[in-house]
Amino acid sequence: MVETAFTPWSSLAGGVLIGLSAVLLMAGVGRIAGISGILARLMPPSAADDGAGRLAFVVGLIAAPATWIALTGATIQQTVVPAGAVAIVAGLLVGFGSVWGSGCTSGHGVCGLARLSPRSMAAVGTFMATAIATVLLVRHVF
Repeated sequence: MVETAFTPWSSLAGGVLIGLSAVLLMAGVGRIAGISGILARLMPPSAADDGAGRLAFVVGLIAAPATWIALTGATIQQTVVPAGAVAIVAGLLVGFGSVWGSGCTSGHGVCGLARLSPRSMAAVGTFMATAIATVLLVRHVF
């Protein structure tokens, strides 16, 4: 069985920052903070009118851990260990699911649920059911 640490304060702080960034993006430019949509609209062929803003958002996601390390000297603790081919297949499945579901956990889970979107409620229910089944399989079958 895989043991994971219980980190309520770090998790709460991360959740607050994610929520705050979603609110600021919606209030500031009227856009939903759906990571898969933001990233997809950076790829051709896209006629996105705010490419610089999207690029800044993605650069911020990538730069945040390095900035944290530079400011605090603390290392980022990763609790999920990628397992080569499994990580690649999982990433492809998540990418496919994001496209097929017209959004990801940030767009549907954070922004869509906050707007009481029925489509997002269905998507999040599907995400959660799949996540629960995956954890049960990985921890108790494999």
